[in-house]
Amino acid sequence: MLELLNTFMPNVVELFPDMMKALGETILMVVIAGSISTAIGIIIGTIIVVTRPGNILENNAIYSTVGKIINIFRSIPFVILLAAAVPFTRLIVGTTIGLKGAIVPLVLGSVPFVARQIESALLDIDKGIIEAAQAMGASPFEIIYRILLKEGLPGIVYALTITTVSLIGFSAVAGTVGGGGLGDFAIRYGYQYFKTDIMVATIIILLILVNGIQSFGDFLLKKLSH
Repeated sequence: MLELLNTFMPNVVELFPDMMKALGETILMVVIAGSISTAIGIIIGTIIVVTRPGNILENNAIYSTVGKIINIFRSIPFVILLAAAVPFTRLIVGTTIGLKGAIVPLVLGSVPFVARQIESALLDIDKGIIEAAQAMGASPFEIIYRILLKEGLPGIVYALTITTVSLIGFSAVAGTVGGGGLGDFAIRYGYQYFKTDIMVATIIILLILVNGIQSFGDFLLKKLSH
């Protein structure tokens, strides 16, 4: 196996420790940014749902304002967001490069996506269940926790699976501008020195990551759906 790699991917064998370090940075970026984005996105998505017209905490001002802010951030391409967020990133973490510098734009780019996915998942819940809970005297908080979040769990898992897959792509883009991880590794050692085997190996690793996360998400979804 090693001889085969040496034959077709000599640069990969030589730079294998650096590639594994870059893989670790990518996973760390996705885990940290994904955790923060999930927490914020679930809160914002829930707010959008419960404040929309006809829902349990109807408030058109909050619904419209939050919805418009989310739409603005969703409309900005991630590459542009990376550049636009430089002052804010430097203010929050003190740097715009490396692992720390990538977290802030990753969160900014993924939170709107998570929020809309959560909104879609919660809106699929049968309104009759919510109305029955209201008739039984359940408080808005009880409805949110016991019905919306629990009944919507399969949809939430599906939304978070899609978000995590998207974050892997975002992290690779962040790496191209000094954000670290596999994107930075591919540009620094592959693209700039015309080492095709480095580029191919990076793509293969990203494909394995994406398919692994998608398969795990589908497994959880199947379990929760039953």
